[in-house]
Amino acid sequence: MAVTRAEIHGRIDLDRRTFDALVAHARSDAPYEVCGLLAFSGDRADAFYPIPNADRSMTSYTMDREAMHKPYLKIDQSPNLGLGIFHSHTHTEAFPSPTDVEQAGFNPQAVFLIASLQDPEDPVLRAFDIVDGKITERTVFLDGAEAPAGKR
Repeated sequence: MAVTRAEIHGRIDLDRRTFDALVAHARSDAPYEVCGLLAFSGDRADAFYPIPNADRSMTSYTMDREAMHKPYLKIDQSPNLGLGIFHSHTHTEAFPSPTDVEQAGFNPQAVFLIASLQDPEDPVLRAFDIVDGKITERTVFLDGAEAPAGKR
């Protein structure tokens, strides 16, 4: 049975291992943004796929097409998986930029996760739906407890 937006809207559940992998990836190429894909079953992240940022930029990301092809197809072709798109902000809050909102139009069914390293000692991860330019925040749960959301 396919996962619907109604089943996963409102929250995202991560385990500590996945959260730590997202933060480690965000730190791995700082001060440049990083990116990746996540596979979701319902509201729970099942897998994280780090993808090189072809832009290697401090203000933008473009997923390397070759590296993203196989995991994207795996997620897209599975009726039981939802798509998550991850990237980092190394100097700003974990909130979609105008560029992020524009790029979201290519995958309106995806959940967008942003890790902020604005305070490198206290990284923040937030999740959003971005549909037709409208940003709706989801609540991130880490091992069943609401995760700190940082600045809003």
